[in-house]
Amino acid sequence: MDLEADIIEFRVPTENNKTLFIWEIQPSHSEAFIYESLCSVYSSFGALYLVKVCPNASVAAPGFYALVKFYSSAQASKAQRSTDKQCLFQEVPLKVRLSTKQNPKFLSESQSLSNAKCQDLANHYLGYNGWSTRIITVKDISQCADAGWSLDAGSQGELLKYGCIVELILPRHGVTCRGVGVAEEVVDKEKGPEEKLWKRRTLMKWAKDKAVVAAFEKVLLIVLGNGKVAVECRTDQEEILPDENVEGILQVNDISWKEFAAAEAEEEDLPWNCTWDGSH
Repeated sequence: MDLEADIIEFRVPTENNKTLFIWEIQPSHSEAFIYESLCSVYSSFGALYLVKVCPNASVAAPGFYALVKFYSSAQASKAQRSTDKQCLFQEVPLKVRLSTKQNPKFLSESQSLSNAKCQDLANHYLGYNGWSTRIITVKDISQCADAGWSLDAGSQGELLKYGCIVELILPRHGVTCRGVGVAEEVVDKEKGPEEKLWKRRTLMKWAKDKAVVAAFEKVLLIVLGNGKVAVECRTDQEEILPDENVEGILQVNDISWKEFAAAEAEEEDLPWNCTWDGSH
């Protein structure tokens, strides 16, 4: 039995050996049908970060090409070997290759997943009942958040800043870890109390979301060839996350709430890597 282990992180997969490029997709089906078919086929090999389908360029023959990103390089490799030159959902065999083009430096650096992507990945490998989160504290830290901020004396803006500490619990593996999230925004005082109330609720939610992401980023999933999953939690010995008096802890990792909306659409904005390995 193959017990080779593959380590999966709760980070955006940017490695080329986790990316499949698929072409020779015929125009006999709709783009939506092709997308659903690819999701069905490739999700059977492992968790997917991204599936994207695009029509061929106008100078090429009618049809589509697709990009599939896995979190696991081993699963991507197995999927490539198993589906290359197979018809799958059409009458003409597909061509499937692992990407080999080098990513730009800014793409090769590790990026955080969105909260939704973290939950999808956890559900895939740990099960819906295999993990939970608990809010330790959510606090308004606007008054102790002067570092890095200097509003003009005549400014009509008011800085709102919330911090959150969340505990991530994986009961079947006996693992717990905590994450810190901070969200901030300047509110126009002239817009009235309703605007401020809405912003407070929004900032509290996104501070929690970022804390959940930070906790997941400490988790390593060790997936064996037989499908079993082990879990390790990376800890920083110098990190102290108390239940109370969190002001000093929560003055780090500042982020505007607007960045969260962009994070949810991160997979739509990443440049494509459309070079493949022709040696297979």
